[in-house]
Amino acid sequence: MPHRTRIKICGLTRAADLRHAAAAGADAVGFVLYPPSARALTPAQAGELARLLPSFVMPVLLFVNPSAAEVQAGLAAVPQALLQFHGDETPAQCQALAQGRPYLRAARIPLGADAARFDLLEYAQQHAGAQALLLDAQVPGYGGAGHAFDWTAFNWSHPALNASSRLVLSGGLTPANVADGVRLLRPWAVDVSSGVEAARGIKCPELIERFIAAVRLADAAAA
Repeated sequence: MPHRTRIKICGLTRAADLRHAAAAGADAVGFVLYPPSARALTPAQAGELARLLPSFVMPVLLFVNPSAAEVQAGLAAVPQALLQFHGDETPAQCQALAQGRPYLRAARIPLGADAARFDLLEYAQQHAGAQALLLDAQVPGYGGAGHAFDWTAFNWSHPALNASSRLVLSGGLTPANVADGVRLLRPWAVDVSSGVEAARGIKCPELIERFIAAVRLADAAAA
């Protein structure tokens, strides 16, 4: 069967945006439980939004260097959520915080020529317990800044990466460039936040639709 790239729309803060993302075909939506973020929600707010999701759309809770109590508060509000650790958590900390639940681990890759110095194979091995690796650009504030790392810095066909089943491409994706990323990496999924926004935390319905359409066209072209 042709590969179908999954799509996650992250940083949702409004019910209208959530409904539109789900209706447009998003497979997952992300809620940021990191107070310094411009897209931050409380666990209670995330829970309210998650209750609006239709079946088979996965809520994802994004944490940055959380305490065990913060993770538990998020899961109490959104018990069906997939976890995403986006800070400086060690493999052992991720495992302890997840307590047996599946989770995503963000790999924060330096911008520019420094990307090639990031040992992605070693990182993937270290975080073998993660369900998937989310590849983001290393920027101040732990993501959401609209910057892409150098996609040509890595050998995406390396079997240790399992790109088509384990990698989530993120960082600086837009409706204009996501098809290129899908064609180059053949990732399991793509993740977008600022690239479909009209303002910080405010998603644009037209950009969401264009983003999802671009991914589907890239999938069809590769079939």
